[in-house]
Amino acid sequence: MTIHLAEKGLEGLWENIQQAVEGEAAEGFLEMLLKAMRMAFIILPDYRESIRKFDGSYQFTSADGVMSMAAVFSNGRMRVTETKITHPDITITFRDGKTLFKFLLAPKQDILGSMLAQDVKTDGNLNYLYRFGYLAKKLQLMLQPV
Repeated sequence: MTIHLAEKGLEGLWENIQQAVEGEAAEGFLEMLLKAMRMAFIILPDYRESIRKFDGSYQFTSADGVMSMAAVFSNGRMRVTETKITHPDITITFRDGKTLFKFLLAPKQDILGSMLAQDVKTDGNLNYLYRFGYLAKKLQLMLQPV
């Protein structure tokens, strides 16, 4: 399926994501990524199909406590919040902003390697981490300029 980003109102989205990465604004990047995912679920049927029957909650934090974002998938929708949520299915703690970028934007995400290097710590069901990585990578591929 060919996606015309201008038709969907997303033409500048990928550039904004890249600018956040280059500026090393980890929380801003994560917030932008989560909101881009939410928007894509709303306007792109192929992407929306990825969460049609998926319920799960994610808490994202940084080791220094500066970053705290949450994403809750329920009933085919996604809610993003900057507050801590109770009883997330998985809590993902990144060592720092660079680790977040490296992990989410890597051509091949190495979850085990990131955990062994203590760049990423998790508490909860790892299947949710794999699912989020898949959703982030799928969005990245859909939004890259041709």
